[in-house]
Amino acid sequence: MQAIIESVKELFSSFSQSPLTGIEKIPQSGSNRIYFRILTADSSYIATYNDNIRENRTFIHYSRHFRGQGCPVPEIYTVNDSYTIYLQEDFGDQSLLRELEQHGYNEYVYQLFATSLDELARLQIKGDEGLDYEWAITSKEFGKQAILSDLLYFKYYFLDTLQIPYDKEKLIDDFEALSTYLTHVDHKYFMFRDFQSRNILVREKQVHFIDFQGGMKGALQYDVASMLWQAKAELSDTWKDDLLEHYMSCVESILEKKIDRVRFVSQYNGYVLIRMLQVLGAYGFRGLFERKAHFLTSIPLALRNVKGFLTGKQVGIGLPEFERLLGLMVREEVIGRFEPVQAGADTPLVVHINSFSYRKGIPAGEDGHGGGFVFDCRGILNPGRFAEFKSLTGRDKAVKDFLEQQTKMPEFLNGIYNIVDISVEDYIKRGFDSLTIGFGCTGGQHRSVYAADALTRHLRNKFHVKVDLHHIVQEEKNWVN
Repeated sequence: MQAIIESVKELFSSFSQSPLTGIEKIPQSGSNRIYFRILTADSSYIATYNDNIRENRTFIHYSRHFRGQGCPVPEIYTVNDSYTIYLQEDFGDQSLLRELEQHGYNEYVYQLFATSLDELARLQIKGDEGLDYEWAITSKEFGKQAILSDLLYFKYYFLDTLQIPYDKEKLIDDFEALSTYLTHVDHKYFMFRDFQSRNILVREKQVHFIDFQGGMKGALQYDVASMLWQAKAELSDTWKDDLLEHYMSCVESILEKKIDRVRFVSQYNGYVLIRMLQVLGAYGFRGLFERKAHFLTSIPLALRNVKGFLTGKQVGIGLPEFERLLGLMVREEVIGRFEPVQAGADTPLVVHINSFSYRKGIPAGEDGHGGGFVFDCRGILNPGRFAEFKSLTGRDKAVKDFLEQQTKMPEFLNGIYNIVDISVEDYIKRGFDSLTIGFGCTGGQHRSVYAADALTRHLRNKFHVKVDLHHIVQEEKNWVN
């Protein structure tokens, strides 16, 4: 990681003579790209590192093309010779989803969604003009084979994990029929592919788009379906319907002609279904196979989203085996498999989390049945070896950045979450009242403090369980900040 940071600094210095005041790693989401925010006295920039050079070239080409069409995408300032690092405009970190979470479903947020659809229609239609789809990473067009690929992705990484019996030949026949039906749409332009409120950034009440490198030629309806039916956003049926009407009006205005709205909506419903199943496939792969906690916790929301869709929407084609399986997939007992047990007000369990120093010995567990774990953090690079961190603790930003960016602490914690979650869920179900977890390091100051805080946040967020947190060495020093 340090070598990457040095390369980022070198690229920035070749672009600007402004002295750096800071460089911060931005938390990663589902991709392998690594983002940094570069700070100077009067500005900020985003640096991206990605060893997938083809993906980088596509994003840079798309960005420059769309920007030339007046679309709200980042300006690319400079790229290194190997095309592994590029510097781009910083739109901040306030996403449309965060605006929704902070302000709720009010007129201001509705207008941000409407504005996003205005700009989407312009990006799709005007951005399509003169765009060379040879740059597309996977398929040049979201046609029958690409649609079928998404359905099979859903089948292999999610549906098959449920172990619901089905007729394989009939299901494949339904997949073929649906992919053929959705291929014959009236309006094919640029398809963003992952147009959702996390990829829309809001700065000074203006919207900006990121993460469109997976785009290709495709149906207009796909991106609208992605945005309006994003499970995390939980938009009401009224907002979905009104915003879809608004979008169709935008398209008519740009094309300067009327569209067949009945046919458009029928095919839109099919793309809503395709998009939701593609998302479930991704959650299955990232969550069930790669065991990433964020994706596992997103599965129930996505399933309930599908369930809501199936109650009132028609895709315009009969799919008997597929529809039967979808109905079974969204039953409450299936959704319940993926929902973590939640502690209630009367749940007796208290999780006692301690950080400690091995020099002073492992602390005794709490009273009760003696259940719990002790995790040794000494395999993680020690910030205490560096002069600038000696007087700090694992709660200081500089130390947290170091542990997150330059050590294996994230992987270490992800493994711990998987282990501890099993016990916490079981203890809640069985009515146990105590679970003790200790994190030890050499001095009880940096690594163990950071890890104990991280697990505390994780358990409170996922299980709503009561946590009794103590940093033993720091409390002895009266040094908890």
